[in-house]
Amino acid sequence: MVREPLTEDQIERGRALGTLLREARADRTMVDVARCSGISVETLRKIEGGRVPTPAFFTVAAVAATLGLSLDTLLARVDPASDPAPVPLHGIAV
Repeated sequence: MVREPLTEDQIERGRALGTLLREARADRTMVDVARCSGISVETLRKIEGGRVPTPAFFTVAAVAATLGLSLDTLLARVDPASDPAPVPLHGIAV
């Protein structure tokens, strides 16, 4: 399967995500945050450096939870143009 090249917007969102996570990490070490998130230090380093502009959802969710960031807040800060309207899930109370 051939992966489509990333757009400039996707690359910029990846950089913004990395910057936000790095700032939220503050004085915590990469090792501590990666361990608590269940990911490798190298993965966190790549995300923070913008080298993984589209990390997996559960990776982002784990890091955000470790840093005390809600996914809504993360999305609003990384992609201000987004409108995270709630989407009802069939059979699940939201």
